[in-house]
Parts: sequence; structure tokens; C-alpha cells
Amino acid sequence: MFGPDLILKFEDFGDAANSDRDGYRLYSGASWKLVLWRYYERVTTVSQETQPLQDVHVRETVPLVSPCYLKQEENVTDNAVRTVIDGRETVKRIISGSESRLIVVLGPCSIHDQVAGLEYARRLKSLSDQVAGTMMLIMRVYFEKPRTTVGWKGLINDPHLNDTFDIQTGIRIARRILLEVANMELPAATELLEPITPQYIADLISLTAIGARTTESPTHRQMSSGLSMPVGFKNGTDGSLQVALDAMLSARSAHSFLGIDNDGKTCIVNTKGNPWGFLVLRGGRSGSNYEMAILADAVDRLTEAKLPTGLMVDCSHANSNKDYRLQHVAWNDCIAQRVAGNRNIVGLMLESNLNPGSQSLPKDLTQLRYGVSITDGCIGWEETERLILSANDKLSGLK
Repeated sequence: MFGPDLILKFEDFGDAANSDRDGYRLYSGASWKLVLWRYYERVTTVSQETQPLQDVHVRETVPLVSPCYLKQEENVTDNAVRTVIDGRETVKRIISGSESRLIVVLGPCSIHDQVAGLEYARRLKSLSDQVAGTMMLIMRVYFEKPRTTVGWKGLINDPHLNDTFDIQTGIRIARRILLEVANMELPAATELLEPITPQYIADLISLTAIGARTTESPTHRQMSSGLSMPVGFKNGTDGSLQVALDAMLSARSAHSFLGIDNDGKTCIVNTKGNPWGFLVLRGGRSGSNYEMAILADAVDRLTEAKLPTGLMVDCSHANSNKDYRLQHVAWNDCIAQRVAGNRNIVGLMLESNLNPGSQSLPKDLTQLRYGVSITDGCIGWEETERLILSANDKLSGLK
């Protein structure tokens, strides 16, 4: 770090040094180490007295239970393991074109009520059994919400809905919900936002989405390269496909990055690369992107990039002009394209809840309406069931 001789200005030390050369003294050999240590002590003390060097804007840090400890709290049944593995393998077959069923990811925009979420899951399981010949229904179980500015960030971050940010409890509730859903033999999908979250819940997930705001993020591309399930990358908020194509290419490659292990220790994560990425079209500021000509262009660009051409259409967000009541327009258009022979559409997404619409988060939580979203608006169960059963009738008999 330093050479054998060290020249320091004597006035930094007061009586500790004498002026030999215009206010400087040459320290040779071992003596410079003592001087340097005293200098370091003095500078550090002064700095700490005037301004801290780190955590300037951090209020506090709170230890979090390790993934390993959390997983030991509740047993993962053999039934749940089969649900997750079968779900992942079925998704792989469908997006690769070796199975002709249609993936449908549907459920609340976000889960904020465990009771309502599990009631939705039970209804969805019953509906899934009715249409299993044509569709693979996967429950949307989203616990993390990216915000454009500020707002409720999801059940993991704030499970009590009151800005107490009890993440210890939130992550336990999230895992408990996923276990119950898996035990119903219903596969689950989620969006992974925080890069350490996968260690806590990813073993119970059959499909993951990377959202429009994070698809361009190197952190999320690296994270995706190590995930154990297929990953859908949404196009950018401006409607651009390139960020999603770049993300798919990046996630297929091996990466090394900082993360945590199952014991919660900071570590270097070395991944193999995840070959099961696919494109999710959700529209953008430029408008919707589920129409036939736009899908054909997307397939051409995937082919040119040597990427899988199976894609999913999100019927919400900009594909419904951010109006949940218009999700059926994109849904019906895509079902018609499938019936007409478009096998590149391998999946659809719907934001659906027990009851339609959305509500603001009130200060008095007793005023919350049961089964109604507190984030984006959702279609209600009756419309959900009607769209699924109608699509099942139209898709039946197709090869």
C-alpha cells in the first residue's frame, strides 16, 4: 500500500513531528507504521465526530430469520413437492411446444388477505379440474409490488397494511399461503422483486414473472439465471420488446453475483443459466400489443434472436388500457387467434379476484371490502369463470 518511506505534513500531528523540510518530515523503515496508525486514529476520530461515513440515511437494521430456519417451521408435504415439480415440467412442455394446452395465470393483482386468497385458490382448483383438457390454470400469488413512486409494497413488506413493515411475519404468511395452495394441487406463479426473496419462497413456485419495471435490471436478469422454474420477461413499460429479449438472452447465460445462501449468509452465487425464459406481452405507453400483426412481429424478433417463440399475453395493464373491465377484449382476441391456429400464444394472464374492481387502503382496516383488490383493479369471479369456460368450449377438440 505504501513504500518504505512515508512523508507526512508535521502540522497534522502537532508535537508528534518536527519540521525538517518545509513542514514535512521523512519517516523511514518501521517508524512510519506508528505514525500512520496515529494519523489514521486522528482522522477517523475527527470524521466520526463531524459526520458518519456509512448508514447516513438508515434508521435501523433488523435481523431476518434465515431461509433454512423458516423452511423448517412447516413441513413441505410430498403432495406439495409433486405439485411444484409437475407444474414446472408442464410449463416447460407447453412453452416448448411439446404440449398443446394453454397456460392461464390468473388471480388477484396482489394478495393482501390470506383468507380471501385461499378461498380464491379453492374456487380456482375446482375450475381447473373442469378445464384440464385444454388449459393449465396457475394461480397468480403475488406478494411483492413494484411501485412507480410510493405505496403499499405487498404482503411480504407490510402484512398488517399499516406501515409497520413486519417483514418477518409477512414472509411467514407468504410461505404458508404457498404451501396451502400447493397442497391443493394447484401450481402457483409470482413476481420476484427483491433478489433475496427466492431463497425463502421459490421452492414453492412453478412459474415466475419479471415485471416491466425490472426486466431491464441486471440484478433481476442475474437472479433469473439461477431460478429453478420457467421465467416470463415482460416487455418494457414503453412497449419495447428489446429489453425483454435482452433479458432472456442474459438469463440463459451463467452469472456470478452477490446473494444469500440457505443459511442467510452473504455469499457469491454462481449460476448455470436458465434456458426456460419466455416473452410476456403486456402493452405499453405505445398501446396494446396482443394483435395478430404485432404478435407475428414479436415471433420474428424472437426467431432472429434465436430465442423460444412461445409467448404469453398479459390481458391487463396496457393491453386493457389499465381498465380491468376491458381485459376480456384481449382475452377473446387471443383465444380467437389460438382457435385460428396461432400456436405461438402459449399462455394468457388475467387479473382476477373474488369481487370486481379495486379499493383504496383505508386507515380503518375494518372498512376493507372482502375479496376486492387494494392494488390494480380485477375482474370478479363470475366473469373469470365465464371467460375460462367459454375458452374451454372453443379450444376443445383442437390438436
